[in-house]
Amino acid sequence: MQPRIPRQSAGEQALGPRLDNDARLSAELTAVVSAARRRAVRDGDRQIDTAHLLHSLLEHDPEVRAVFDDGPEIARLLGYLVQRSIGYGLRWQGSVEDSGAVPVVAQAEGFSPLAAGAMGHACRLAAARGTEPAHGIDLLAAIVVDPQARAVEVLDRAGIETGAVLTRIEHRLARSRWSSR
Repeated sequence: MQPRIPRQSAGEQALGPRLDNDARLSAELTAVVSAARRRAVRDGDRQIDTAHLLHSLLEHDPEVRAVFDDGPEIARLLGYLVQRSIGYGLRWQGSVEDSGAVPVVAQAEGFSPLAAGAMGHACRLAAARGTEPAHGIDLLAAIVVDPQARAVEVLDRAGIETGAVLTRIEHRLARSRWSSR
C-alpha cells in the first residue's frame, strides 16, 4: 500500500529548510513557495531563484496575473519561463543568483541570496502597509526592484518594463486600500 502523504524527495531535502510554513506568508504565497521549490527540484537547480518564484506566482496567484495584460504579456512571460529548462535558462544552472546587494540569509537556505532577500522584503512591505501576512503581489514587488534578478531578465526579454510593473502594483494596492475603507 502506498503512503497517502508523499515523502520529501532527496532533491527537496537538499534545498534546505522550508519557508513554505512561515507565518509571515499568506496561504497563497505559501503555495507559490512550495511550487517554486518543486520547480527548482524538477529543473535540477540547487536553489530557488527569482525566476522560479515569478513562474509560480504567474501560475498560482490571480492577483499577480492581474498585474499583467491578460493575454500577450502572460503568454510571453510563461513562454520564456517554460523555455528555461530546455535551453534559455541552462546558462543559469550551476550558478548562484546574487546581485551582491543583499546579504545571504542563513534561515532561507535553499533560496538564492537574491530570492531570499526578496522573500524578506515582501514580508517587510506587507508589514509596512499593515497587511500582514505577505501576499504574492508583495513578492512580485520585491522581485522586480533588483535589476540583477533572473526574473527581471525574463521580464526584459518578454518586453515588459519593471518600472511599469511597479506602477501597476502600486495602483492595484492603492485601489484595494481605497475600496477597503
